[in-house]
Amino acid sequence: MHDLGAGFGYLMKGQRWVNQHGKQFGMGLLPGLITLVLYAAALVCLTRWGDDFVTWATPFADDWTSPWAGLFRGFLTAVLFALALLLAVLTFTAVTLLIGQPFYESLSEQVDLAEGGHAPESGLPLWRELWISARDSLRTLVRAADWAILLFALGFVPLVGQTVVPVIGFFVTGFFLTEELAAVALQRRRVDLRERLALLRSRKGLAWGFGTPLAVAFLVPFVAVFLMPGAVAGATLMARDLLGETTPEPAPEPAPHPTGDPAAH
Repeated sequence: MHDLGAGFGYLMKGQRWVNQHGKQFGMGLLPGLITLVLYAAALVCLTRWGDDFVTWATPFADDWTSPWAGLFRGFLTAVLFALALLLAVLTFTAVTLLIGQPFYESLSEQVDLAEGGHAPESGLPLWRELWISARDSLRTLVRAADWAILLFALGFVPLVGQTVVPVIGFFVTGFFLTEELAAVALQRRRVDLRERLALLRSRKGLAWGFGTPLAVAFLVPFVAVFLMPGAVAGATLMARDLLGETTPEPAPEPAPHPTGDPAAH
């Protein structure tokens, strides 16, 4: 329970950090806005041409009697749109981080400098970092998809599928969301995907406390845009905790000279 609260605390600390650093917050909004526009355009296209696509994909239903063909194709269109929304939620963070790699790298570095006075660097060229980020995001998405298929199947179990399974789904999504966000800081420290997953599994409560509330909030894409900069900042603070990096204590002020100004003697 302590780690759950600590994870949520890092999420709140990250939001406070970017609110106190307006420039970093403003720059961090741009990737999310770009991703939101792209996703919105894709969903509009799906709404406009989804019926046509389903009709094209089901020629065997052309000869069905009314109303079965319409009901069948309407159901498939609804399923297609629901799957597209689910995919949008699962991939929004990965795509935003990929588009905004330079912005979020800079934001994460500023958090490190503010907290520890030093920002670790991977030493890799930008193209290499982008490639590693894209590759790891795809691997994470595959892992998340495996869970999604399992939970989708369990969703047909009476009662459990409508109560317990959705809750588990949010925790699973929160865990992988935390991994994606913490990767911004951990990748600079040359911590690969396998090590990142091991770190988070050793502190599951921390990952759930950070990522699960964020997963719920990210169901509203416009909200996700405004939370992303703070989420990256909070994940950087959490990464420092996972690696045992502590913020140095400020140096104590010198005690006053007992006889006044020492320079006078």
